[in-house]
Amino acid sequence: MAAIFPSEEWLKGLEAKLNSDAHYHDVARNWEGDLLFMIEPEGNLDKLLTFYLDLWHGTCRKVDYQPQPGSYPHPTFTLTSSYNNITSILTGKLNPMTAMMTSKLKVKGSMAYMMRNVPTVLDFVRVAQEVTTEIL
Repeated sequence: MAAIFPSEEWLKGLEAKLNSDAHYHDVARNWEGDLLFMIEPEGNLDKLLTFYLDLWHGTCRKVDYQPQPGSYPHPTFTLTSSYNNITSILTGKLNPMTAMMTSKLKVKGSMAYMMRNVPTVLDFVRVAQEVTTEIL
């Protein structure tokens, strides 16, 4: 299932793809951590966009579109980026690891854990790119 980013349909499509993709399941088999994304308004996005994913050992246990930031007070990672930077990652114009290292994608959480799991991070982005057919 592919959909326009950002939308609840896109997030549900990402959840389905994460749970059905054998390569992601294998690469992320040791990943333990939830992600709260905070996408700052810019370009076509006129208000803060939030979405949450609970990722555990190669599966996505839960997603939530537009939760209040306080709904998940202690996520393993909070990822903050501008709309233009996140869409550049989704279209392959910006490498996610470069985005993290240059603070175009700010990471609150253990950067050491993220660096030990670069293959998982990159494969998560691959799956997200595959479900993104159009950018708002």
